[in-house]
Amino acid sequence: MKLLSVVGTRPQIIKAAPIQRAIERWNRVAGATGIHAVVVDTGQHYDANLSGVMFDDLGLAAPGHRLDVGRQTGAAQLARMLTGLDEVIAIETPDLVLVYGDTTSTLAGALAARGRRVPLAHVEAGLRSFNPAMQEETNRVVADHLSDFRFCPTPTAVDNLRREGITSGVHLVDDVMEEALRMFLPVARRRGQALGRLGLDAGGFVLATLHRAETVDVRATLAGVVDGLSRLGHPVVWPCHPRTRARLDAFGLRLDAPIRLVEPLGYLDMLQLEDAAAAIATDSGGVQREAGWLGVPCLVLRDETEWLEMLDLGHLLTGTKADGIVAAFARLPLERRTVPASPGISASARIVEVLAGARAISARA
Repeated sequence: MKLLSVVGTRPQIIKAAPIQRAIERWNRVAGATGIHAVVVDTGQHYDANLSGVMFDDLGLAAPGHRLDVGRQTGAAQLARMLTGLDEVIAIETPDLVLVYGDTTSTLAGALAARGRRVPLAHVEAGLRSFNPAMQEETNRVVADHLSDFRFCPTPTAVDNLRREGITSGVHLVDDVMEEALRMFLPVARRRGQALGRLGLDAGGFVLATLHRAETVDVRATLAGVVDGLSRLGHPVVWPCHPRTRARLDAFGLRLDAPIRLVEPLGYLDMLQLEDAAAAIATDSGGVQREAGWLGVPCLVLRDETEWLEMLDLGHLLTGTKADGIVAAFARLPLERRTVPASPGISASARIVEVLAGARAISARA
């Protein structure tokens, strides 16, 4: 079976890593009846520090195809991705297309597969923020409704699909990002260089990330978050997404001490900082989950989250107003928790077992 794996952002490359390794394990047993995986990188994350170094960090083979969509508006990126993916699907003739998460690359992969009548699988299916203003919510809903295989990380995600009338092709597999973290954290602790390079002490800083459009595209919202971070009473280290940096510049927002803006980091360096932080403040779904699994206290800089399980671990929703962020931080216990790893078979192994049977699927009429 030939599988086309569509990635384009840093979190998607992270999710693809355990699946690639599981495919390699499967193929050692299956031999000629195994899975031939071809990776296409849309280039949605166009900064080398966001995605370019990720394949090396995670020991992944270079993508078979790169679309290099680059810095564009969301609509322009989607148009270029659709054209490029349609051409790749025509060349590769895959038996199945695999997409991850909730980005523009996810939406493009789903639509391109549907247009070519190729079966579709979605990793992280069933997540819902119930905020229709979020583009990510539209992307994940469309991908779920077009998919033949829906790989859910949590029981809540399965329930969300059931409420939308989707019960077939739904598989509860646990979270591949947790699997990636457990796989690469020991490597990050050995090889990560960010603490030394930035002159940081473990436990001596708050780590911040911001990238969502609803957070950074409105001046008042971004200014509120910046003000809140500056009032936490702790040094704040902020690896800054290029798009977010452009918004800070365009809005004329100054970042004074205690906020320290640094360049985006590779996965291993970012894991090292997450592991060493006194607390994390983020609007990222992936980073809030990594904080949860590491037992690091976390402020979720949003009004809602699709990862309700993280709130059960003690994460606090802050909204984006400065006073709310400061008040939530005052309630946040700055103590590490011990969070056991998910038991049993790995998420990637479950996914590959299901995909290995995908040859029997016929294309939709």
